[in-house]
Amino acid sequence: MSILRFLMKQDLRYQRRIFILSLLCLSIFASTVLVYDRLRNLTPSAAHNVLIEDLSSIKYRSEALKVNLIQQETSQGLKVVYKDGEFDSAVGEDSSDENLKPEDSRSESLWKGDVIGSDHDGGNDNQWSQQKNVSTSTSSGGKDKSTETTEQLAKPSKIQRVTDKKIREVKDQVIRAEAYLNYAPPNIDPHLVKELKLRIREVERTVGEATKDSELSRRALQKMRSMETSLSKANHICTDCKAMSTKLRAMTNNREEQARRHRDQATYLVHLAARTTPKGLHCLSMQLTADYFSLDNKERKLSNRNEKFHDQDLYHYVVFTDNVLACAVVVNSTVASSMEPEKNYFHVVTDSLNLPAITMWFLLNPPGKASIEIQSMENFEWMSSKYNSALEKQYFQSQDPRYASALNLLRFYLPEIFPNLNKIVLLDHDVVVQRDLRGLWRVDMKGKVNAAVETCREGSPSLRWMKQVINFSDPFISKRFDATVCTWAFGMNVFNLQEWRRQDLTTVYHEYLQLGNSKQLWKMGSLPLGLVTFYNRTIAIDPRWHILGLGHGLGVRRSEIERATVIHYDGNMKPWLDIAIEEYKGYWNKYLNYDHPYLQNCNIHE
Repeated sequence: MSILRFLMKQDLRYQRRIFILSLLCLSIFASTVLVYDRLRNLTPSAAHNVLIEDLSSIKYRSEALKVNLIQQETSQGLKVVYKDGEFDSAVGEDSSDENLKPEDSRSESLWKGDVIGSDHDGGNDNQWSQQKNVSTSTSSGGKDKSTETTEQLAKPSKIQRVTDKKIREVKDQVIRAEAYLNYAPPNIDPHLVKELKLRIREVERTVGEATKDSELSRRALQKMRSMETSLSKANHICTDCKAMSTKLRAMTNNREEQARRHRDQATYLVHLAARTTPKGLHCLSMQLTADYFSLDNKERKLSNRNEKFHDQDLYHYVVFTDNVLACAVVVNSTVASSMEPEKNYFHVVTDSLNLPAITMWFLLNPPGKASIEIQSMENFEWMSSKYNSALEKQYFQSQDPRYASALNLLRFYLPEIFPNLNKIVLLDHDVVVQRDLRGLWRVDMKGKVNAAVETCREGSPSLRWMKQVINFSDPFISKRFDATVCTWAFGMNVFNLQEWRRQDLTTVYHEYLQLGNSKQLWKMGSLPLGLVTFYNRTIAIDPRWHILGLGHGLGVRRSEIERATVIHYDGNMKPWLDIAIEEYKGYWNKYLNYDHPYLQNCNIHE
């Protein structure tokens, strides 16, 4: 009986083994059929692409993992956040570079060896999908093209985009370190204080004058990580957020005050540079003056000075100046652009100090067929007897003597200076004439005294309204003038001297001048006085006659300059100064011969 039972158990055991072996064979057969079916539908190029993608993805993951392991060993306590496809350090400043795409940011971070985040799966899945899409779309182009495209995506890009994320992060680290030092509690570890001070010095020394991330050395990045470690230690000690916020606010206010002082200082230095005569220009005036007085009296006379002084058929221009080179450019550019240079007559008015130098210059460099006359304002006897006291008072009350000097205000006495002329064109000494000006004498003045270009065009660098230069809070002003009226510009103006005399505008000007001396009604300078004196007496002309703003900043388009008849370097950055705008200086330079012996001797170059 026992033998029979034993045989039955053995038979059952063999049946189980046979059943298991059958199932195993069935599964192997089914797998073989499925794999064969898949391989039969898979083309060789597609199989090659999948293989390359898998290898690239594996390589990419391993590189990212290696970089993160190194970062975790060297910098502890660094929190990393991944959001919307971008990788940013939570302890750094926010990256707002619109030109840097998420995938490029990841590649650049890997290339530089920066930490990019702890969540590898999300980033790699993103990269994988991009590789797969590109590979699939280019698979029809052949094996080589697919391999090249995939390898370019798999490898980090070597193109370094110009960013300043790390630079801003360094500045933020320094500010935080200084805040911790300024708010150090009494029980703070002195070694930590020394460490923070050391980190600040190291970071500032290694970063230096760098303005973009590509200028940072590897040592600077190491110092940044060391600084972050020290800041993490300080963060565990200084836990009072409210007090820290107050301290940071105080530091911010202090920095803003420092920035304001620096802006004021920069503005002062610009104004100082604008008022200072360059060394070369001073040398030129001295040499010309010395050579002028070495001449005989007969040799000091300009030819044809008085022959055409009263000829109404000529084109009369007046220039008030104390600058030899500026006056030369105005005359040279006007003559060079004129279709009838023989009909041009220039009236140059200066002071007794600069009269010899300017006269000597035009004795050596006559203006071709044009005529020129040079006068000194000290020879105007009518001015000293009637208006001298008012002009002197205006000069001494001004913060900037350039705009309140008697030479600058002589434009309001044109009928007295030229009693026999009916019309004249005023040219400031900081303009360049690029086209013929004969059309100005054909402008219909319509009974007005002044023809000028308006300066209330939106977007213009010389945009200006009446309320910006005139005090409309005063009842006297608000009753007589409209704050919204468009302003106009001095620099190139056509004056109807007959109508000026008829309306006796010089007397009107003096009334406003004395009123402005008694109380603050407008800003100093000739323009506010001109706006009130010629109020409702000015006609606007085509803006292409006169373009302003070349002495303010880079706000004038080249196309506007090219089509303008007169360009004006109004502002502090005059073309003969070191602070001139290089982009605009060429229009002025081409009317000067820098090979002239006097300019060479005084080291005056382009």
